[in-house]
Amino acid sequence: MKKTDKLGVNTICTHVGEIKDEQFKGAISPIYMSTSYQFYDVDVKRYPRYFNTPNQEALCKKIAALEKTEAGLIFGSGMAAISTTMLAFLQKGDHVVLQETLYGGTYNFVVEEFDKFGIEYSFTKSLAIADFKTEIKENTKVIFIETPSNPLLKIVDLTAVSELAKANGIITMIDNTFASPINQTPVDFGIDIMVHSATKYMGGHSDILAGAVAASDTHIERIWNLAKNLGGSLSDFTVWMLERSMKTMSLRVKYQSENALKMATYLENNSKIDTVYYPGLTSHKDYELAKKQMKAFGGMLSFELTEEIDAMEFQRNLQLIKPSMSLAGVESTMLNPSQTSHALLSPEERDKQGIKDGLIRFSVGIEEVEDLIADIEQALDKM
Repeated sequence: MKKTDKLGVNTICTHVGEIKDEQFKGAISPIYMSTSYQFYDVDVKRYPRYFNTPNQEALCKKIAALEKTEAGLIFGSGMAAISTTMLAFLQKGDHVVLQETLYGGTYNFVVEEFDKFGIEYSFTKSLAIADFKTEIKENTKVIFIETPSNPLLKIVDLTAVSELAKANGIITMIDNTFASPINQTPVDFGIDIMVHSATKYMGGHSDILAGAVAASDTHIERIWNLAKNLGGSLSDFTVWMLERSMKTMSLRVKYQSENALKMATYLENNSKIDTVYYPGLTSHKDYELAKKQMKAFGGMLSFELTEEIDAMEFQRNLQLIKPSMSLAGVESTMLNPSQTSHALLSPEERDKQGIKDGLIRFSVGIEEVEDLIADIEQALDKM
C-alpha cells in the first residue's frame, strides 16, 4: 500500500488501520477480544491497559493517518483523552492558557481539578491572538483551543496560535471534535496535539463512547506513559465498532456539512429565528478565517429563536429531529446547552461565554433537508 499521505481521505477511512484476516481472508478486520496474551517469545507484550492489543494498535494508525501525524491513541471517552493529554504535559507549578469558550466538560475539568494538582490556568477574554499573548506567563506550558467551539461555533486562528506558542516554547492542543479530521487538519497550521471525542463524528451512529489523540511519536509516548497508569483504555469490541464506523466517516461528514450549510441558510432567512451561529455563513464574523483553515464548515450549528418563542416548547414539538444529548450521529438532534453540555457552568459563567438559556444547538444529520425544514416549520406553527 502507498504511504498514507499519498492516499485519498476515503481510502484512508476504508483501508488504513485495518487488520488483514490471514486465516479466513475475510473482507473486514477480525476482532481480538483476548485480555491476556503470551509474554515470552513475542515481539510485543500485549495488555489492554497498555493500549497495544491488535485492534487498538491498528485503529490508532487510521486516526494518525487522518490527522497527518506520526501516531495516535484511543481512550474510553473524549474526556479521558483530554484529561490524560493535559496532565501529561502539565505538573505542579505549570500554567495553561485556555480559550474563553470551551466544551463544558473541559471547562469543568480545569476549574474543578487543576487546583488540586497545583496547576495554574487562565482563560482568554476573547479569541483574538492578542488576548492569548496577554495570558502567557513564564511558566506557561500549554495553550488549549477548540475550533469551531462548542456551542457557539467560534473560530480560532490556528496559524496565529501556533506561531505564538512556538515563539514561547509552548505546546499547542486542540479539541478538533466539531470539525473532525475530514474538515480540518490542524497539524497543517502548526498545532502539536489533536484530541477528539471519538463518540461524535468518528463513531457517527450514537452507539460508541470513545476518545482519540493524534500527535508526533514523541508526544504520544509522553501521553501513553501517563495513560497506562490512569487506565482509560477502550474495550476491543468498541475499538472494532469504531474502526467499522470510521470507514464511512468522510462520506457522512461531507453530507452533514452540506446539509448544515443549507439548514443554516434556511434558519438565517426565517423570521422566527433571531440569530444563527454557523461559520459557513458569510454573515459569521469569522467566515473568511474558517474558509481559510477548514475544508468544509461542519455539521454543527446553533441558533436562537425570537424572544416570544419558548425554546423548550419548540423542541417538544419536533417530530423528526430528536431532542437528544450528544451530537454528530447520522440522525439530526437538538438540545439546550444550558441544560446539557454546559449545565455545570453557573448562569454567570454561561452568560460570560454568550450561552443564553434559549440557545439551541443543532447537530445536522444525513436526512433530506426538505424533511428537516418541514419538521422545524410544523414545530414553529404549533407555537
